[in-house]
Amino acid sequence: MQDFKLELKLLEKYYGVCRLSSEDEIPRWALQSDIYSITKTHDELSIVCNEEHIPEGIECEKQWRALKVQGPLDFSLIGILSTISRALAQQRISIFAISTYDTDYILVKDDKRNEAVEALKAIGCEIEI
Repeated sequence: MQDFKLELKLLEKYYGVCRLSSEDEIPRWALQSDIYSITKTHDELSIVCNEEHIPEGIECEKQWRALKVQGPLDFSLIGILSTISRALAQQRISIFAISTYDTDYILVKDDKRNEAVEALKAIGCEIEI
């Protein structure tokens, strides 16, 4: 692991990861979330937001929980996502990662939440629940 201690916080809400068409406009419902991430490519419009705001009929995966890496993180820090993803991959826990200017968010399915927390504690991470 790195020369610094990783501190994470498990956020309370449930999130959904949605897939819309690349031609779709950003929907208003996504912007109602306390945290949201929007990525548009040539292939799709991907939205992560509180699942309570996702309307019926939207292609999505729900029941994600977010672990926020407490930041802000300096851009010179190396290996944060690889350290976290390696520890979770060794426990066969799938992730969905979101990076922002200041920090990273690691989403894990709610049914793997406790296993993820224990795996990260085992590598020396401090987790606020």
